[in-house]
Amino acid sequence: MSIQPFTIAIPKATLDDLHDRLARTRWPDEIEGAEWNYGTDLSYMKELAGYWQHQYDWRQHETALNRFAQFKAEVDGVGIHFIHEHGKGPNPTPLLLLHGWPDSFYRYHKVIDRLTDPARFGGDPSISFDVVVPDNPGFGFSDRRALNDDATAELYATFMRDVLGYQQFLAAGGDVGANVTRSLALAHPELLLGIHLSDVGYPDGNTDFASLTPAEQEFAGFIQQWWMKEGAFNMIQSTKPQTLAFGLTDSPAGMAAWMMTLLRGIQDKDELLTNMTIYWVTQTIGSSIRGYYENAQVTLLYNSGKRPSVPAGVIHAPWDAPLPREWAARQVNLVHFTEFPRGGHFMAWEEPELYANDLQDFVSELRK
Repeated sequence: MSIQPFTIAIPKATLDDLHDRLARTRWPDEIEGAEWNYGTDLSYMKELAGYWQHQYDWRQHETALNRFAQFKAEVDGVGIHFIHEHGKGPNPTPLLLLHGWPDSFYRYHKVIDRLTDPARFGGDPSISFDVVVPDNPGFGFSDRRALNDDATAELYATFMRDVLGYQQFLAAGGDVGANVTRSLALAHPELLLGIHLSDVGYPDGNTDFASLTPAEQEFAGFIQQWWMKEGAFNMIQSTKPQTLAFGLTDSPAGMAAWMMTLLRGIQDKDELLTNMTIYWVTQTIGSSIRGYYENAQVTLLYNSGKRPSVPAGVIHAPWDAPLPREWAARQVNLVHFTEFPRGGHFMAWEEPELYANDLQDFVSELRK
């Protein structure tokens, strides 16, 4: 389980091939006035692909990412890429930050400095963090090996305890990362000081709907409608990921169009394309979506009806599903709940100041 330093260095030939494929994109037709109603908008994709080919500078963003201390380690036979930045305060709290799909470790690139050195941003230096941000198995610069969320949680328990030497730590995540965090809290509560989540699951076939409050009923209705209108990605990734992988691995425009179904809230093209380029140059779009299939084959801990005992903080952004506090309290041992004034599904990426401040507030409450 030795740790090796890692530097991102994508070969020029890989980038040249990307630009060539973008130039040769064969575009579909589109119904007049379709916009986003039939899926990703054609005019938007032409603009994004053109920017990717002619203006976007991967080397600039590669250099920016390489200022973080990055490593690779083999954990239970799986190669994991991760950032590990130590806090500058007197007693940093170890913090594991976990991403989902279709993001990557890049989700957290804006909060690392704020969490390791809060004093630099006007915060309390006594609430700093040793920040660990891995690429999940199957994603980015980690091995192209998809695991279900429970297996990923087990891997991170070994990683944090036996590889990095943290006997207790805080874990935080969104999307898939939130599910892995909940599994980790259920399987290894002794390792966790607390968990911080932006997602706590949804009402499903195991839910007693008669017991839900009006706010929870509204939440359940929203989720049902969202899955009907926007959930096609989940169904195909959970059942036929390999079929999808052929097209997405061959066409960068096709891959980007598929990812845009969930990334429309990210407005900055350079940031969008840095995340997408990470998928493209590592050829991990196929292995990343395969994790959905692995999850569909098992009953996961966080879907077993068990409620973790670890103290939990939950955040809710207004551009995400209307998550009520009482639903969060059903799912976790809720001690901290924050309604943000702005932001969406990728809070650490969209609103890094709000996100980092809330993590500090959560730790302050835990210490009290």
